[in-house]
Amino acid sequence: MWMWRPPGVYRPQEDTWLLAGALAQAGVPSGASVLDACTGTGVLGVVAGLAGAGEVTAVDISRRAVASARINGWVRGVALKALRGDFVSLVGRSRFDLVLSNPPYVPSVPGVPKGAARAWDAGEKGRAVLDRLCTALPSLLTDRGMALIVHSGLCDGDLTLNRLRDGGLKASVVARRTVPFGPVLRRRSRWLRDNGYLAPGQDREELVVIRADVA
Repeated sequence: MWMWRPPGVYRPQEDTWLLAGALAQAGVPSGASVLDACTGTGVLGVVAGLAGAGEVTAVDISRRAVASARINGWVRGVALKALRGDFVSLVGRSRFDLVLSNPPYVPSVPGVPKGAARAWDAGEKGRAVLDRLCTALPSLLTDRGMALIVHSGLCDGDLTLNRLRDGGLKASVVARRTVPFGPVLRRRSRWLRDNGYLAPGQDREELVVIRADVA
């Protein structure tokens, strides 16, 4: 699926399509309210809208990503509302039948990421955004809500499952795929090996999609 993408906005790739496939398997309830958290180009929100969702809310901290999502929703005829900010700001204000997220998850040196790196850098353990998302989800989902989250096995899928379950959600892995390193991991492979994230000679990572449902 073609998406308009200005410089600095995350390009849809293997993790995006793995999550889109998991969404197709799960199905989108007709008229469902959808949150696409850390939206990037808005592709996941667009996919949900084309599959029958009602209003789609797409959130990102990047101005360019918000503009991209807004334009791509308009081009595809999806009722997509793009907001700049943090998905946590919606807690207590909105609930959704479906939450989708391909958040930043690449382990990185401590510090606040800047520029395009905000789309992938996620702190020393790769969980700076994931942990906040796991905490927020029970308050973002409706009584019959579902969430689908994709991330790398490098940042511990079991920990994601446990955090979601600790929040009262049912959680399981619904899709896996092993893929060659992309450009970011190739550039960072030495640092990742030196810090124990990679085995010697490792050049592939496992991606996982985790589904969470309100119990």
